[in-house]
Amino acid sequence: MSSNETLPSNFIRQIINNDLKQNKNNGKVATRFPPEPNGYLHIGHAKSICLNFGIAAEYQGTCNLRFDDTNPEKESVEFMEAIERDVSWLGFQWHELRHASDYFEQLYDYAVELIQKGLAYVDSSTPEQMRQNRGTLTEPGKESPDRSRSIEENLDLFTRMRAGEFADGQYVLRAKIDMASSNINMRDPVIYRIRRVHHHRTGNKWCVYPMYDYTHCISDAIEGITHSLCTLEFEDHRPLYDWVLDNITIPCHPQQIEFARLQLEYSIVSKRKLNQLVTEKYVSGWDDPRMPTLAGLRRAGVTPAAIRDFCERIGITKKDSWIEMAVLENCIREDLNENAPRAMAVLRPLKLIIDNYPDDKVEALELGNHPQRPEFGTRKVEFSKVLYIEQDDFAENPPPKYKRLIEGGEVRLRGAYVIRCDRIVKEENGSIIELHCSYDPDTLGKNPEGRKVKGVIHWVSERHSLPAEIRLYDRLFSQPNPDSLDNFLDALNPDSLEILTESRVESSLADAPPESRFQFERMGYFCLDAADSTPGKPVFNRTVTLRDTWGK
Repeated sequence: MSSNETLPSNFIRQIINNDLKQNKNNGKVATRFPPEPNGYLHIGHAKSICLNFGIAAEYQGTCNLRFDDTNPEKESVEFMEAIERDVSWLGFQWHELRHASDYFEQLYDYAVELIQKGLAYVDSSTPEQMRQNRGTLTEPGKESPDRSRSIEENLDLFTRMRAGEFADGQYVLRAKIDMASSNINMRDPVIYRIRRVHHHRTGNKWCVYPMYDYTHCISDAIEGITHSLCTLEFEDHRPLYDWVLDNITIPCHPQQIEFARLQLEYSIVSKRKLNQLVTEKYVSGWDDPRMPTLAGLRRAGVTPAAIRDFCERIGITKKDSWIEMAVLENCIREDLNENAPRAMAVLRPLKLIIDNYPDDKVEALELGNHPQRPEFGTRKVEFSKVLYIEQDDFAENPPPKYKRLIEGGEVRLRGAYVIRCDRIVKEENGSIIELHCSYDPDTLGKNPEGRKVKGVIHWVSERHSLPAEIRLYDRLFSQPNPDSLDNFLDALNPDSLEILTESRVESSLADAPPESRFQFERMGYFCLDAADSTPGKPVFNRTVTLRDTWGK
C-alpha cells in the first residue's frame, strides 16, 4: 500500500485501510468503473472515475473498465468508444477492459443454479400485474401464482426462453426471495427478460438478457473486485447484491460501498434528459460545450487536471448535497490562469487609425506569453497604423471612473504605445465607424513623462490579425435545479450561446493546434475548436469568464 498521509481522508479509505490491516482479500484492492454504454460520460461519472481509478492507484491495486452492456436496445459502439476516450483523456488507464456480455454464459448458468435450488422461477405476469402486486413501502406484495412452479417446469421454461420459443415479454425469470420484505428490491425481482434485440458484441446469439442488479454483482465477483463502489441510490440494492452472491457457487464476494453522487447546480446528469437535449436539438450534440458531458467540457476547453482537482475538492461523503457551479468554474479558472498562455483577441471590433503613424511601417513587438511564467517564452505581435480595439473600450459618454479610451483622452495599448483619441467618425445614424488617434513614439515600454495614463486596452492589427468566430458559451440552465421543475426544459438559458462572426485574433494563433487553450487578455479563457475551425478561420469556444459574473 502507498502512503496516504497526504491525501484527504474519507470513509472509503478508512474502510480499505481497516480491510488491509486485517489482511482481508489477501491485501489486494481491486475496483471497477462500470458504465452502461447508453450515452456519453458526464461530470457525475468523473467523480466515480476519479474515485475508482484513484483508489486503485493509491493502494497499488487494479481498476477495470467494464461496460454494462445488458440492454442492447439503448446501447451503441459510439457510446463505448466515447467512454474509452473520455476515461483516457481524464488521465486514467484501466487494468482490463471487460464487458458484462463476456459473462452471458456464466450468468445464465448461475440463473440455472438458482432455479435448481428453488430460488428462482419463471413468471408469466405482465409488467402491469407485477407493479400491482409489488406492494407499497407499508404493505407487503402479493405472490405470483407462478411462484409455486416446480423446479423441473422452471428449468424447462427457462431453457425454452433461451431457445427463443416465446414472445418478448411473455415470461421473465424472477428471484424467489420475500414478497413481504420491507425492502421492495427484495420482493422477487426480475433477473432475466426476453428481448429479441441484436447485440453489438454477441449478435443474435441471445434473446434473453440479464437485469443489471443480477449482472453487476456476479460480474464484480468474476473479476475479483474487492470494493464495489456505487452511488447512494444503490444502497437499497445492496441486500440483493449480497443475496445473489450468497446463493450461487462463486468464490469471491465483493463488498459494495455507497457514496453520495455528484449533484451540480445549473446542470442535469440524467442520461435520458441529456439524450433529449441532443435528439431534440437544444444543443449541437453530446459534445456541445454547454453540456455537462466530459466530451462537452473538453470541447469547451476544460482540462483533465481541473476536473480531477474539482473531484478531489468536493470529496467523498455518505450524504447527498448540492455543489455550486462556481466551485467547478473556480477550479477551471485556477488551472487555466496558471497554464494558459496569453493572447489578444478583439471580439467586437472598432477600427482605430493612428494618423501620425507611418502608412507602411510595421513593428514586430515582443510580448510575454505568461506574466508569471517566463518559461512560456515570448511571441511577436505586429503593430501597424490601422488597428482594432473592443467597442466597449471606447465611450463617447463615459460612466464614472471609466479608465479606457474617450475623445481627447489617453490609454496605453497593451505592450505598445500610449495613444490619444483625437476624432470620432460616425455614420448618419450616429453609430461610430472609426476612431482617429495619435501615438506618442516615446512611450514604447515606458510611461510618458509628467502624464498619468491609467487605462490599458488590448488591440490587434487590421492587416495582420486573423478573422475568427468566437462562441460565447454560458450556463445551459438559468435555474440552479432544473430537475425541480415539471419540465426541465423550462429552465433552459436563452443566453447560453452568443456567436460572434466578425472577431479578430492576433496572428500568432494561426498555427495553434486543436484544443489549444488561451487567456484572451481581459476577455476570458478560450479554446480552439477542433471540429469547426478551418485554415485561416479559427473558431474559439469560451471556456469560462475571467471572474464569476453570473447573475450580475
